[in-house]
Amino acid sequence: MRGWSIPLGRWAGVEMRIHTFFLLLIIVCLILSGGDNPLRGLGLFFAVVAAVAVRETARLLVAAWHNLRLRAVLLLPIGGFFAYGNPESQEKSNEGSTQFALALAGPVANILTAAACAAAFLGSAGPDVALFNQPFITPTWLLRSTVWMQFGLGVLHFLPAYPLDAGRLLRGNFARKHGLAPAGRAASGLGQLIAVAIMIAGLALQSPWVVLAGFFILISAQIEDQGAFFQTVVDTVRMREVMLTDFATLSPSDTLADALARCVHSLQEEFPVVRGPQLVGIVSRQRIVDALRNDGNGYVQSVMSRAFQVARPEDTLGTTIRRLTAGRGLSLIPITESGRVVGVVSVQNLMTSMALLSEQRRVEREINGN
Repeated sequence: MRGWSIPLGRWAGVEMRIHTFFLLLIIVCLILSGGDNPLRGLGLFFAVVAAVAVRETARLLVAAWHNLRLRAVLLLPIGGFFAYGNPESQEKSNEGSTQFALALAGPVANILTAAACAAAFLGSAGPDVALFNQPFITPTWLLRSTVWMQFGLGVLHFLPAYPLDAGRLLRGNFARKHGLAPAGRAASGLGQLIAVAIMIAGLALQSPWVVLAGFFILISAQIEDQGAFFQTVVDTVRMREVMLTDFATLSPSDTLADALARCVHSLQEEFPVVRGPQLVGIVSRQRIVDALRNDGNGYVQSVMSRAFQVARPEDTLGTTIRRLTAGRGLSLIPITESGRVVGVVSVQNLMTSMALLSEQRRVEREINGN
C-alpha cells in the first residue's frame, strides 16, 4: 500500500493515501486541455477526484455503520482499497450482507450524485449545459464532465471485473464454495481479461477515458492478484519457521544501566522481560535510553510495557502480521509455548527470515529432486 502512494493524513482515525497514478491522470487531463488552458485540465482532474471522493465517502460511512475497523484506505482513480484494522473486521467485510452493502454504496452514491448535479446544472444553466452532447467528458465543458464522470464511475463498478464492486461480489460467492485463494486468483484473472477488452474497446471508440478505465482496472487486478498470492504464502508459513530463537531477554529487576549494557551487545530493538519463565512485559532500547537520560538509573519494571501480544509456534505468519499491524507501535511479538518464551518475531527480522526460508525451501526441493 505504501510503495506507490502518497500520504494524505488521517480522517476519523483512518490513514488516507493516494496512489501515484493520480499524477498520470493530471498529465492526461492537461494533454486533453490542449495546453491552451491548463486550468480547465486541472478542473477535469478534480472532477475525477470528486467522483472518487463521493464513492469512498459512501463506502466509509457504510463501513462505520457495520462497525468495521479500518486502518488505511488507498485511493486509485477507479476507487479505493480498504485495509482493515483487525481480523474480525476483515472477516465481517466478506460476509454476504456487509459485502453487498459495501459493493452497492459506491455505485449508488456516484449515480445519485450524477443525477443531483444534472438537475442542478439544468435548473441553473438550462440547455446551455448540453448534457447529452459528445464528448461526454471534456475539459471544454466541465459541468457536463462532472455529471458523466460521476455516472461513469458508478456504472463501471457494475462490471464483473475484480477488483470492481461487482467483481468483489463475484469473488465472494466463489470463495464461499471454493476457498479464498482460488477465488482471488480466478477473480483477478477474469478482471484482467475484462480490462484488456475494455482497453481494446476504448481504442476502437477512440475514447481515452475508456482506455484509462481498462488500464486502471488491469493494474488494480494485478495488485489484488499479488495480494492473493502473498496471502497464500503467509497462511502456510508457521511462526516456528521464521521466529528468532537466538534472542536476549531482560528481567524486571535489572537496572536500566545493566539493561543498556545488554543492548550494546544485541541487535534487538525490543526485549522480552521475563520473571523466571513467565513473560511480564516488553521494553524497547529507546525507552531505556530515554529513561536514563530523563530520570537516571532505575529498574526495567518501571519502564517496561505491560501491553503486549503473544503468538504460538503453530500460528500462521498471516495471523501474526495482523497482530503486528493492528497493535499501535508494536514491532515485536514474543512466541510462547506453555507460558515460556521460545522465540521472537520482529518487523526488523521478518523480511530477512522470509527470504532465508524461501531459499531454504528451494534448496530442499533441489535436494529432494536429486
